[in-house]
Amino acid sequence: MKARCQYRFYPTDQQQQSLAQLFGCVRVVWNDALALCKRSEKLPSNNDLQKLIITQAKKTDERIWLSEVSNIPLQQSVADLGIAYKNFFDSLKGKRKGKKVGSPKFKKKTNQQSARFRIGGFSIKGNEVYLAKIGNVSPIWSRELPSSPSSVTVIKDCANRYFLSFVVEVEPESPSLRTGTMAKNQSIGIDLGIKTFAFMSNGEKAESPNYSKLDRRIRKFQKKLARQPKDSRRRNRTRIKIAKLHNKKADTRKDFLHKLSTKVVSENQAIVLEDLNVSGMVKNRKLSRAISLQGWREFRTLCEGKSEKLNRDFHVISRWEPTSQVCSDCGYKWGKLDLKVRSVQCLNCGTEHDRDENAAKNINKVGIGHCHDSKRTQRRSKTSNS
Repeated sequence: MKARCQYRFYPTDQQQQSLAQLFGCVRVVWNDALALCKRSEKLPSNNDLQKLIITQAKKTDERIWLSEVSNIPLQQSVADLGIAYKNFFDSLKGKRKGKKVGSPKFKKKTNQQSARFRIGGFSIKGNEVYLAKIGNVSPIWSRELPSSPSSVTVIKDCANRYFLSFVVEVEPESPSLRTGTMAKNQSIGIDLGIKTFAFMSNGEKAESPNYSKLDRRIRKFQKKLARQPKDSRRRNRTRIKIAKLHNKKADTRKDFLHKLSTKVVSENQAIVLEDLNVSGMVKNRKLSRAISLQGWREFRTLCEGKSEKLNRDFHVISRWEPTSQVCSDCGYKWGKLDLKVRSVQCLNCGTEHDRDENAAKNINKVGIGHCHDSKRTQRRSKTSNS
């Protein structure tokens, strides 16, 4: 299976200028190719686009500066555009699962910049990485690469941070070799929430990080940004401050989700989650901001990827399962509950449940195929009462 390993690096002033030139050339090639595709009645092939946008453009006075950077990232930019169009057409035809993919858009100078090098455009020499026409850069090796990378992407985010993202092949491994502990050979159901991010079927909880202080600072700077004139230096400084705060919030969430998903996957043989309709839930104006901050989909993706890596069983149950409407002990169905109701007592067996813990237990039972038959239990209780 393929994985990405990302490392931060600090380029010199000369390398920053070279990277800025490379990012600009990659962006121009993407925008020129996209404009040509929009004008054409039939989508050109990648070879035709490379000849028109790169090879022939270098011979003109307007695009002669494309020769000053490596040709490999320029070719990859055209190839990425072809992949973007393929995903767009597959989404229209229903061949692609998940949310629909929009048509490719033009790239902006103020957004995140990237350039991808294939084999031949980069090499690793000791602790340094050589990039064609950029030079040697020294990333911070927080961990070793599991295998030789097939490509590397140079990224500059909106907060002016630089990263190297390597694509490597990773073989599934035993968790005992990686963490020193064996799985408990049990399944676990996880009910995702807002204040308590995850409630486990074994009674454990995982509290969400507090993003309120960062949110207040972001809103403060966004109001300041709205009052500043466009293309001014002060507005640009404010924009970078906002980007840094957004990155800090994203890094906090990513760190929390990685640690939690690693703990869950390494300790349990089977992981069961519920398929949540997040796009429908964020329509609630009172909860939309809090729901968007949680990263439920990212947590699901991390659990799924780590389960595949560690040979775990990963299950996602239907969103229509009445996990919060059924007693996890006897299977009696009491119906829908208001969100304000956090605990409930079963009318059939008298057991008092915490709402989230009961839902997590039901998610676990449905995931492993041993859920109570609520209709049969409810019918049996009615017969005994009569």
